[in-house]
Amino acid sequence: MNLPLLLGMLLEGIVLGSFGLGWLDGSVLSISSQLCQIALVIILLRAGFSLKWKKLKYIGRSAVLLCFVPACFEIGAIVLFAPFLLGLSVMESALLGTVIAAVSPAVIVPKMLALMENGYGIKKGILQMILSSASVDDVFVIVLFTAFLGMMQGEEISALTFLQIPVSILLGIGVGIASGMLLNCLIQSISLDAIVQTLVLLSSSFLLVSLEEWLKPYCAFSGLLAVMACGMVINQKIRLPHKKANLSCQNCGL
Repeated sequence: MNLPLLLGMLLEGIVLGSFGLGWLDGSVLSISSQLCQIALVIILLRAGFSLKWKKLKYIGRSAVLLCFVPACFEIGAIVLFAPFLLGLSVMESALLGTVIAAVSPAVIVPKMLALMENGYGIKKGILQMILSSASVDDVFVIVLFTAFLGMMQGEEISALTFLQIPVSILLGIGVGIASGMLLNCLIQSISLDAIVQTLVLLSSSFLLVSLEEWLKPYCAFSGLLAVMACGMVINQKIRLPHKKANLSCQNCGL
């Protein structure tokens, strides 16, 4: 049908799902959230494997600005126009703005990786800039969404609420880097075949994502950034110092 891949898969899911032909078994639908989580972890690992330290240092300032400037403009535009066009209050418009401004790594990362494989935007690091900022943008928008939702429900919002943004980003990157170094030591000190390497890497990534829920009552933490940082460290450590070992993300099947 010559449809874009994402649109084709969405239509296929609608047709085969419970709102269409109902051909998907109920046991599959019952674990759909877990399947989405698995897919997201694999996508983020692929994004991490595609990021390089030197290129990130080169595009650092632009990547940081891309994390929050577009979202702020989108939220501001919706707050400005939604009360007149949709009849919403200012706070409702702000809440709607955070929903619309959020980006989806599951959509952005595969497309950027496909463009990188075709050789687009590599020289100036444009695609890596988008990859690195996609998850940070999510952290920024989610904190704003939580704050606006609390304000609508009459809760008091303090400066500590917005302090969660840098804490979540820095803690997620730090934990991801530490996890990547530990996994790298494990992979290089113990002889593991490709399948076991893949299972260890995926299990560790799922643990990082689950850690976000466990730490939520105590401190802000971004599991998405942790997974990306972990993949980036593993890829750099394995490829650069140990070229003879010929270990890379391709050997792990990712």
